[in-house]
Amino acid sequence: MRFNSPLYIKSAFFICLVFLVGSCTDTTELKERSWDLVWEDNFDGDAGTQINTNNWGYDLGRGPNGDGWGNAELQTYTNDVQNVSLDGQGNLMITARNNGGFTSGRILTKGLFDQAFGRFEARIKLPYGQGIWPAFWMLGSNIDVVGWPQCGEIDVLELKGQEPSVIHGSLHGPGYSGGNPISKSYGLNNDRFDLEFHNFAIEWDENSINYIVDDVIYQRITKDDVPGEWVYDQPFHILLNVAVGGNYVGFPAANTPFPQTMYVDFVKVFKEIN
Repeated sequence: MRFNSPLYIKSAFFICLVFLVGSCTDTTELKERSWDLVWEDNFDGDAGTQINTNNWGYDLGRGPNGDGWGNAELQTYTNDVQNVSLDGQGNLMITARNNGGFTSGRILTKGLFDQAFGRFEARIKLPYGQGIWPAFWMLGSNIDVVGWPQCGEIDVLELKGQEPSVIHGSLHGPGYSGGNPISKSYGLNNDRFDLEFHNFAIEWDENSINYIVDDVIYQRITKDDVPGEWVYDQPFHILLNVAVGGNYVGFPAANTPFPQTMYVDFVKVFKEIN
Protein backbone atom coordinates (compact mmCIF):
# COMPACT_ATOMS: atom_id res chain seq x y z
CA MET A 1 0.00 0.00 0.00
CA ARG A 2 1.29 3.45 -0.87
CA PHE A 3 0.33 6.44 1.22
CA ASN A 4 0.82 10.02 0.01
CA SER A 5 0.83 12.66 2.70
CA PRO A 6 1.43 16.42 2.74
CA LEU A 7 2.79 15.70 6.23
CA TYR A 8 -0.46 17.08 7.52
CA ILE A 9 0.57 20.69 7.03
CA LYS A 10 -1.89 22.97 8.75
CA SER A 11 -1.56 26.71 9.09
CA ALA A 12 -0.02 27.92 12.30
CA PHE A 13 -3.23 29.85 12.90
CA PHE A 14 -5.35 26.69 12.82
CA ILE A 15 -3.01 24.79 15.12
CA CYS A 16 -3.05 27.60 17.65
CA LEU A 17 -6.85 27.39 17.79
CA VAL A 18 -6.51 23.88 19.16
CA PHE A 19 -5.56 23.82 22.84
CA LEU A 20 -1.86 23.07 23.06
CA VAL A 21 0.15 22.92 26.26
CA GLY A 22 3.35 24.48 25.00
CA SER A 23 4.21 26.69 22.05
CA CYS A 24 2.63 26.29 18.62
CA THR A 25 4.48 24.19 16.07
CA ASP A 26 6.22 25.99 13.22
CA THR A 27 5.02 24.22 10.08
CA THR A 28 7.09 26.17 7.59
CA GLU A 29 9.84 23.54 7.33
CA LEU A 30 7.55 20.57 6.76
CA LYS A 31 7.54 18.88 3.38
CA GLU A 32 5.36 16.54 1.42
CA ARG A 33 6.20 12.88 1.88
CA SER A 34 5.09 9.59 0.33
CA TRP A 35 4.91 6.32 2.25
CA ASP A 36 4.81 2.58 1.63
CA LEU A 37 2.94 0.42 4.13
CA VAL A 38 5.32 -2.27 5.43
CA TRP A 39 3.54 -3.69 8.51
CA GLU A 40 0.03 -3.58 9.99
CA ASP A 41 -2.41 -5.23 12.33
CA ASN A 42 -6.13 -4.49 11.91
CA PHE A 43 -7.15 -6.76 14.80
CA ASP A 44 -9.68 -8.76 12.83
CA GLY A 45 -11.02 -11.89 14.51
CA ASP A 46 -13.80 -13.28 16.62
CA ALA A 47 -14.82 -11.59 19.84
CA GLY A 48 -12.90 -12.85 22.86
CA THR A 49 -10.03 -14.36 20.86
CA GLN A 50 -6.37 -13.71 21.46
CA ILE A 51 -4.13 -11.37 19.49
CA ASN A 52 -2.05 -12.51 16.52
CA THR A 53 1.12 -13.86 18.13
CA ASN A 54 2.94 -13.58 14.81
CA ASN A 55 2.75 -9.83 15.38
CA TRP A 56 2.74 -9.41 19.17
CA GLY A 57 4.18 -10.87 22.33
CA TYR A 58 3.22 -10.18 25.94
CA ASP A 59 5.03 -8.56 28.81
CA LEU A 60 3.86 -10.35 31.96
CA GLY A 61 3.86 -9.79 35.68
CA ARG A 62 5.05 -6.88 37.78
CA GLY A 63 8.23 -6.15 35.85
CA PRO A 64 11.64 -7.83 35.74
CA ASN A 65 12.43 -6.62 39.24
CA GLY A 66 8.89 -6.90 40.59
CA ASP A 67 8.82 -3.13 41.14
CA GLY A 68 5.96 -2.09 38.90
CA TRP A 69 8.06 -1.82 35.73
CA GLY A 70 10.32 0.81 37.28
CA ASN A 71 7.38 3.23 37.57
CA ALA A 72 5.68 1.96 40.76
CA GLU A 73 2.75 0.71 38.65
CA LEU A 74 0.18 -1.30 40.59
CA GLN A 75 -1.13 -3.75 37.99
CA THR A 76 0.00 -7.24 37.07
CA TYR A 77 0.16 -7.74 33.30
CA THR A 78 -1.38 -10.97 31.99
CA ASN A 79 -2.06 -12.72 28.68
CA ASP A 80 -5.61 -13.55 29.77
CA VAL A 81 -8.35 -12.63 27.29
CA GLN A 82 -10.00 -10.69 30.12
CA ASN A 83 -7.12 -8.24 29.77
CA VAL A 84 -6.05 -8.55 26.10
CA SER A 85 -8.40 -9.74 23.35
CA LEU A 86 -10.22 -8.86 20.13
CA ASP A 87 -13.73 -7.42 20.29
CA GLY A 88 -15.01 -9.03 17.07
CA GLN A 89 -15.52 -5.61 15.46
CA GLY A 90 -11.95 -5.06 14.26
CA ASN A 91 -10.52 -3.70 17.49
CA LEU A 92 -7.97 -4.78 20.05
CA MET A 93 -9.11 -4.36 23.66
CA ILE A 94 -6.56 -3.86 26.44
CA THR A 95 -8.55 -3.81 29.67
CA ALA A 96 -7.50 -2.83 33.17
CA ARG A 97 -9.54 -4.59 35.86
CA ASN A 98 -9.86 -4.42 39.62
CA ASN A 99 -10.77 -7.81 41.03
CA GLY A 100 -9.26 -7.37 44.46
CA GLY A 101 -6.00 -6.58 42.65
CA PHE A 102 -5.28 -4.73 39.45
CA THR A 103 -4.63 -6.64 36.21
CA SER A 104 -4.10 -5.33 32.70
CA GLY A 105 -2.25 -5.99 29.44
CA ARG A 106 0.97 -4.92 27.76
CA ILE A 107 1.86 -6.20 24.29
CA LEU A 108 4.88 -5.56 22.12
CA THR A 109 6.47 -6.40 18.76
CA LYS A 110 9.92 -7.06 20.23
CA GLY A 111 11.61 -9.93 18.36
CA LEU A 112 8.83 -9.94 15.77
CA PHE A 113 8.97 -6.53 14.10
CA ASP A 114 11.07 -3.42 14.45
CA GLN A 115 12.13 -0.60 12.17
CA ALA A 116 14.29 2.49 12.08
CA PHE A 117 12.58 5.60 10.66
CA GLY A 118 9.18 5.92 9.03
CA ARG A 119 5.61 6.64 10.04
CA PHE A 120 4.19 4.72 13.01
CA GLU A 121 0.45 5.20 13.43
CA ALA A 122 -2.45 3.84 15.49
CA ARG A 123 -6.15 4.65 15.71
CA ILE A 124 -7.19 4.45 19.35
CA LYS A 125 -10.03 5.24 21.74
CA LEU A 126 -8.51 5.79 25.17
CA PRO A 127 -9.72 4.91 28.68
CA TYR A 128 -10.07 7.43 31.50
CA GLY A 129 -10.12 7.78 35.27
CA GLN A 130 -7.76 8.84 38.03
CA GLY A 131 -4.72 6.56 37.99
CA ILE A 132 -5.33 5.08 34.51
CA TRP A 133 -2.31 5.33 32.21
CA PRO A 134 -2.69 4.14 28.59
CA ALA A 135 0.22 4.38 26.15
CA PHE A 136 1.30 3.76 22.55
CA TRP A 137 5.08 3.85 22.56
CA MET A 138 8.38 2.46 21.26
CA LEU A 139 11.68 1.22 22.66
CA GLY A 140 15.07 0.79 21.02
CA SER A 141 15.41 -2.88 20.16
CA ASN A 142 18.91 -2.98 21.66
CA ILE A 143 17.45 -2.49 25.15
CA ASP A 144 18.67 -5.89 26.36
CA VAL A 145 22.23 -4.95 25.40
CA VAL A 146 22.54 -1.30 26.44
CA GLY A 147 19.61 -0.92 28.87
CA TRP A 148 17.24 1.99 29.37
CA PRO A 149 17.44 4.94 28.70
CA GLN A 150 20.47 4.37 26.46
CA CYS A 151 18.23 2.41 24.08
CA GLY A 152 15.88 5.37 23.69
CA GLU A 153 12.13 5.61 24.16
CA ILE A 154 9.56 7.30 21.92
CA ASP A 155 6.20 7.85 23.59
CA VAL A 156 3.83 8.44 20.68
CA LEU A 157 1.07 9.05 23.20
CA GLU A 158 0.43 8.81 26.90
CA LEU A 159 -2.68 9.94 28.75
CA LYS A 160 -3.27 10.65 32.40
CA GLY A 161 -6.73 9.23 32.97
CA GLN A 162 -7.70 12.12 35.22
CA GLU A 163 -7.08 14.47 32.26
CA PRO A 164 -9.05 12.78 29.45
CA SER A 165 -8.83 15.78 27.10
CA VAL A 166 -5.02 15.92 26.98
CA ILE A 167 -2.40 13.54 25.59
CA HIS A 168 1.37 13.77 25.86
CA GLY A 169 4.15 12.94 23.39
CA SER A 170 7.64 12.45 24.82
CA LEU A 171 11.18 11.38 24.11
CA HIS A 172 13.43 9.66 26.69
CA GLY A 173 17.12 9.06 26.18
CA PRO A 174 20.51 9.40 27.87
CA GLY A 175 20.50 12.78 29.58
CA TYR A 176 16.72 13.40 29.30
CA SER A 177 14.74 10.56 30.83
CA GLY A 178 12.37 9.62 33.62
CA GLY A 179 10.88 12.80 35.06
CA ASN A 180 12.89 14.98 32.67
CA PRO A 181 11.96 13.94 29.11
CA ILE A 182 11.49 16.16 26.09
CA SER A 183 7.72 16.42 26.01
CA LYS A 184 4.73 18.41 24.80
CA SER A 185 1.00 18.05 25.35
CA TYR A 186 -1.93 18.31 22.96
CA GLY A 187 -5.49 18.91 24.08
CA LEU A 188 -9.00 18.93 22.70
CA ASN A 189 -11.52 21.74 23.04
CA ASN A 190 -14.82 20.56 24.53
CA ASP A 191 -14.02 16.92 23.80
CA ARG A 192 -12.26 13.91 25.35
CA PHE A 193 -10.04 11.17 23.99
CA ASP A 194 -12.20 8.46 25.62
CA LEU A 195 -15.35 9.35 23.66
CA GLU A 196 -14.23 8.42 20.14
CA PHE A 197 -11.27 7.16 18.13
CA HIS A 198 -8.37 9.42 17.21
CA ASN A 199 -5.28 8.89 15.08
CA PHE A 200 -1.89 9.16 16.77
CA ALA A 201 1.37 9.01 14.83
CA ILE A 202 5.01 9.93 14.61
CA GLU A 203 6.98 10.59 11.45
CA TRP A 204 10.64 9.89 12.13
CA ASP A 205 13.78 10.36 10.05
CA GLU A 206 17.50 10.56 10.71
CA ASN A 207 17.31 14.08 12.12
CA SER A 208 13.86 14.63 13.60
CA ILE A 209 10.63 13.17 14.99
CA ASN A 210 7.24 14.80 14.36
CA TYR A 211 4.29 14.08 16.68
CA ILE A 212 0.84 14.07 15.06
CA VAL A 213 -2.77 13.87 16.30
CA ASP A 214 -5.60 13.77 13.76
CA ASP A 215 -3.59 15.40 10.95
CA VAL A 216 -2.08 18.09 13.19
CA ILE A 217 1.65 18.15 13.91
CA TYR A 218 1.92 19.55 17.42
CA GLN A 219 5.57 18.81 18.23
CA ARG A 220 8.80 18.46 16.30
CA ILE A 221 11.98 17.27 18.01
CA THR A 222 15.28 17.52 16.16
CA LYS A 223 18.81 16.44 17.00
CA ASP A 224 19.54 20.01 18.06
CA ASP A 225 16.70 19.92 20.62
CA VAL A 226 18.12 16.95 22.52
CA PRO A 227 20.24 17.91 25.57
CA GLY A 228 21.91 14.48 25.67
CA GLU A 229 22.70 11.80 23.12
CA TRP A 230 20.53 11.29 20.01
CA VAL A 231 19.94 7.52 19.93
CA TYR A 232 17.19 7.43 17.29
CA ASP A 233 19.24 5.96 14.47
CA GLN A 234 18.43 2.30 15.12
CA PRO A 235 15.39 -0.03 14.97
CA PHE A 236 12.64 0.38 17.56
CA HIS A 237 9.77 -1.95 18.43
CA ILE A 238 6.18 -1.03 19.36
CA LEU A 239 4.33 -1.35 22.68
CA LEU A 240 0.69 -0.88 23.70
CA ASN A 241 -0.45 -1.02 27.32
CA VAL A 242 -2.77 0.29 30.01
CA ALA A 243 -1.07 0.78 33.36
CA VAL A 244 -2.80 1.38 36.69
CA GLY A 245 -1.15 3.81 39.06
CA GLY A 246 2.51 4.71 38.92
CA ASN A 247 4.64 7.78 39.37
CA TYR A 248 3.22 9.48 36.28
CA VAL A 249 -0.49 9.35 37.14
CA GLY A 250 -0.71 8.59 40.85
CA PHE A 251 -3.01 6.14 42.62
CA PRO A 252 -6.52 5.34 41.38
CA ALA A 253 -9.24 7.05 43.37
CA ALA A 254 -12.09 5.31 45.15
CA ASN A 255 -14.39 6.47 42.35
CA THR A 256 -12.12 5.43 39.46
CA PRO A 257 -14.41 3.26 37.31
CA PHE A 258 -13.31 -0.26 36.38
CA PRO A 259 -12.94 -1.99 34.02
CA GLN A 260 -11.22 0.53 31.73
CA THR A 261 -10.47 -0.43 28.11
CA MET A 262 -8.20 0.99 25.45
CA TYR A 263 -9.63 0.15 22.00
CA VAL A 264 -7.15 -0.01 19.10
CA ASP A 265 -8.56 -0.10 15.58
CA PHE A 266 -5.22 -0.56 13.83
CA VAL A 267 -1.48 -0.13 14.07
CA LYS A 268 0.38 0.62 10.82
CA VAL A 269 4.01 1.23 9.97
CA PHE A 270 5.23 2.91 6.78
CA LYS A 271 8.59 3.57 5.15
CA GLU A 272 9.26 6.76 3.28
CA ILE A 273 9.53 6.49 -0.50
CA ASN A 274 12.69 8.28 -1.56
